Amino acid sequence: MKAIVTVIGKDRVGITACVCALLAQHNINILDITQTVLQEYFTMVMLVDTTACQASIGEMADLLERAGKEQGLSIRIQREDIFNAMHRI
Repeated sequence: MKAIVTVIGKDRVGITACVCALLAQHNINILDITQTVLQEYFTMVMLVDTTACQASIGEMADLLERAGKEQGLSIRIQREDIFNAMHRI
């Protein structure tokens, strides 16, 4: 299954490395990634493949949210079909 991961927070060294390492630990493959810094805020959106991940999307959402809080970031994961439905005009 494909999913969208979003990361937002104050810019600092290592955000991308931290998030990517966490995804890799759970066998989540990054298919596409975009990131930017808006003034002092870091934003990143990733399209990922969760097919090889043993955890459910709900478990990953909880894990990423906890990791984000520890890092002072907002990290969210959402199934691609739900993300697309929510952002359709």
